[in-house]
Amino acid sequence: MRKRLDSLLLGLLLTATVATAQERQPLVRNVYLSDDPQQEVPRIHVGSRMATVLRFEQDVDPTRTALLGWEGRFEPVLSGGKSVLLMPRQGLLPEDALLLRVTLQDGTEIPFALTAPEDGRVDQQLNVFRDIESPGAVRSRLSDSRVRERRLQEENERFRQEETSVDHALAALMSQGAVEMTPFRKFRSWRFTCDTGAVNILGYIHPSKTAVVFEITNQTAKTPWRLGEARLSIKSNGKAWPFALRMTQAEIVPGTSGNIAVVADLSTFDFKKGSEKLVLELFRHDGLREALVVVEETGPHK
Repeated sequence: MRKRLDSLLLGLLLTATVATAQERQPLVRNVYLSDDPQQEVPRIHVGSRMATVLRFEQDVDPTRTALLGWEGRFEPVLSGGKSVLLMPRQGLLPEDALLLRVTLQDGTEIPFALTAPEDGRVDQQLNVFRDIESPGAVRSRLSDSRVRERRLQEENERFRQEETSVDHALAALMSQGAVEMTPFRKFRSWRFTCDTGAVNILGYIHPSKTAVVFEITNQTAKTPWRLGEARLSIKSNGKAWPFALRMTQAEIVPGTSGNIAVVADLSTFDFKKGSEKLVLELFRHDGLREALVVVEETGPHK
């Protein structure tokens, strides 16, 4: 006789404006320069009270590296060795574009335009390659290609699995609010507010599965809400546990709402008599962890 598994879902919404290293994914970007005079000045997306580091292959000349128009808006620029550190005191407006001029020890001047975050993303580190054929640039380009290839393979595999997955079909119904067409029963709900708006978290139970629906309302003036990543992992060792995810839309524009549904099969998960748990994390497109839900075994519920 199969053991009944009812799951208790405890939701916690993290509303801190600056996340810790475990809550925010590092945003590292490679920039490759060229001698083409038509090349656009590279843009650097900076955020309030968040450090941005530029790394070069050659040493920087601190005496000839400067940020124009920074007074009162940035900490003094720190430069030395192969690095330049920027620390905004306040956020930039979308129309802002401050000029940063970095001069290398050989006299080469490299201009950058500092702008507001793009889709909420802040550049935490920029690796700047002046010579695209240098060993470091070649390695970085190869690494970038491998990352793109891996993501494409993962996406193709995900599409293949979703075509035949029962859990993905259930998640699609849950995201559309068609709970009555699924075997799930609502167990608990929570409502939180954050810097982008409001989030309702709905927890559902089933003898061998669990489901969580996030109802997200974007109350910002201009910034769309996008999902960066969802993770489901075993609490004790961090290993990933498979799940299905469906969204009503890829982007939640200001003034609108959207749903994200997650379904996981727990029939083979060993809760170890209540001592083991699963952790579901939801990350925004800017890397900030929006919500954390713990799934644990409880007694039967009627």
